[in-house]
Amino acid sequence: MSSPALQVDALGVSFSGRPVLDDLSLQARTGELTAVLGPNGAGKTTLMRVCAGLIRPDHGTVSVLGRPPGSAPAAARIGMMPQSTGAWSGIRPLELLRYLASLYAHPLDVEVLAERLGLHSLARTTYRRLSGGQQQAVNLAGALIGRPELVFLDEPTAGMDPHARRATWDLLTELGQAGVSIVLTTHAMEEAAALSDRIHIVDRGHVTVSGTVTELTAGGASLEDVFLANTHASIG
Repeated sequence: MSSPALQVDALGVSFSGRPVLDDLSLQARTGELTAVLGPNGAGKTTLMRVCAGLIRPDHGTVSVLGRPPGSAPAAARIGMMPQSTGAWSGIRPLELLRYLASLYAHPLDVEVLAERLGLHSLARTTYRRLSGGQQQAVNLAGALIGRPELVFLDEPTAGMDPHARRATWDLLTELGQAGVSIVLTTHAMEEAAALSDRIHIVDRGHVTVSGTVTELTAGGASLEDVFLANTHASIG
């Protein structure tokens, strides 16, 4: 059995003395799509940022493709899609993708990727003038352009219309079939159910339940029912 694409053990992160991740442990298997579900404030985005090497944890260990997060060997093999990217505000989508492609030895074809995600019609519009869903499509393309072995996607279809969402689902399915490991967060239960090989539900900084969709819903409850039963309502 191959080593996991992501291994997180007893991870702890606090901000201003408030714990955000509390001994969180989970695993993402190589070549699978792993969904991390949780209410707002559960720690999902913080987890992603730790895995990308953007936040140093207070305690615990993280292994990304067998390497420490943020290390050069790991960074060269992962893609990271944030929820928003203010630094891109003045650039046009295809200009951005061509620049990002120039940073890699063997990037994906910019024109093909732009066609898949419907970006050609946005070619003359700066990033800051795009809708939220259109920005998400650009963010996704930016995360994938370098042919990552492991990609972190933070609510990848938030704000997308049904056509763009389905195109994204199809692309993620193809990436998984090609052996790319994917870790995503989402609030959309139908998205998690349709795409995930395995799901971790996170609440108040730790994993409350894990399993495949079939395992989690074996008792006849829907995935949303399982989510509600294993999480608290977000505050604020």
